[in-house]
Amino acid sequence: MQRIFDSFKNRDFFRLWLAQIVSQFGDRINQMALIGLIASRTPGSAMELAKLLSFTIVPVFIVGPVAGAYVDRWDRRQTLFLCDLIRGLLVLTIPFFFIDQRSIVPIYIIVFLVFCLSRFYVPAKMSIIPDLVDEKGLLIANSLVSVTGMIAFVLGCAFGGLLVEKAGPRGGFIWDAVTFFISGFLVFSMSHKMNIHLDKKELLSAGKEIIDNIKKSLWDEIKEGFVYFFTHVEIRFIMAMLFTVFAAAGAVYVVIIVFIQQSFQSITKDLGVLAVMLGAGLFVGSLLYGRFGQKVSQFLTIFVCLIFGGFAMAVFALVVEKYPQILTACVLAFLLGLIIGPIFIAANTVIHVVSHDKMRGRVFSSMEVVMHLGFMIAMFVSAMLSEKLHVPNGHILIGVGCLFGVIGIFGLVKYRKNLLNSEVDTR
Repeated sequence: MQRIFDSFKNRDFFRLWLAQIVSQFGDRINQMALIGLIASRTPGSAMELAKLLSFTIVPVFIVGPVAGAYVDRWDRRQTLFLCDLIRGLLVLTIPFFFIDQRSIVPIYIIVFLVFCLSRFYVPAKMSIIPDLVDEKGLLIANSLVSVTGMIAFVLGCAFGGLLVEKAGPRGGFIWDAVTFFISGFLVFSMSHKMNIHLDKKELLSAGKEIIDNIKKSLWDEIKEGFVYFFTHVEIRFIMAMLFTVFAAAGAVYVVIIVFIQQSFQSITKDLGVLAVMLGAGLFVGSLLYGRFGQKVSQFLTIFVCLIFGGFAMAVFALVVEKYPQILTACVLAFLLGLIIGPIFIAANTVIHVVSHDKMRGRVFSSMEVVMHLGFMIAMFVSAMLSEKLHVPNGHILIGVGCLFGVIGIFGLVKYRKNLLNSEVDTR
């Protein structure tokens, strides 16, 4: 506890810490505002929701692979400040210029640009921490950023859900812009040196360089990562598992939003509450696994969590469809988060253990591409099933839950078989 107080005595780190809490809080309000916007224009449309949300994912493929390299070249505090300032101004154009227009295309463009800037903000935030704290305080600083970021996520979902329900999407976007400006002010007020030097020629040159290198960098990142993990069984297996998990999450994401809206007859209020409970479950599940999971095989953890997570998903859909009571749904959402939380920790641990030190960055970069690709493809497939083929949303959720369970059982059987074979070989 004393180390936490010592970290807060560091004026610059304290302001960065506050800024990232405010920023992540605003991100969740933005998410709820986008959901509310689609619900107000095309109620119950999973496909329209998938289209809009895809513009938050595409920057991962286009900008993500090159953002880190350019953040290392630029002044990190300046990057954080400008990202917050520009994102706030961009978001403000939605409620004041575009929200009442018939075409939603301008909003797609704004969302895309905002999330492109976010791909620069995240690595800049993580990279500046060692500049603000000494080596002894680095672990506690990273822990604070991670844990409080998760708390901001949960609170942002709750506040954003209630805000958009009462004030509508317009109010949500205005609040989101305000959080960007507050975050930017906190970064600007840091005493850590920042040289703001905006030269038009340099900006145009940097932009051209980024565009010229995006295609090559993206291809190189994917190729190197794929070549490496295709030659390593453990990494290939984890990639396949994460692709499946994120594909299932994508299949669930837009469908469950519409499912909850229709079940509880609200746009974002109950959705925000359930997101809070799911986030709380993920948090508690991660803590419990970190405390007691060291003696359990990571592979065994993944398979068991997939089996019970699939069962929990199917039960959630069945119960909410038949008995739409928010208290029961909250309990089931918490249990679902509790069960699936350890999957990501176990998967990351395996990759850390089996990856070569010089390849970890590229492996994790490729993993980001693989996971988001699975998420986006499945998101559109489930939206088509819901909207074009008129498959009930509850049935899609149950089907995804069953898929989770089948994959978990198959993996568990294969894991036990490999374990028995290895025991025979050692005799």
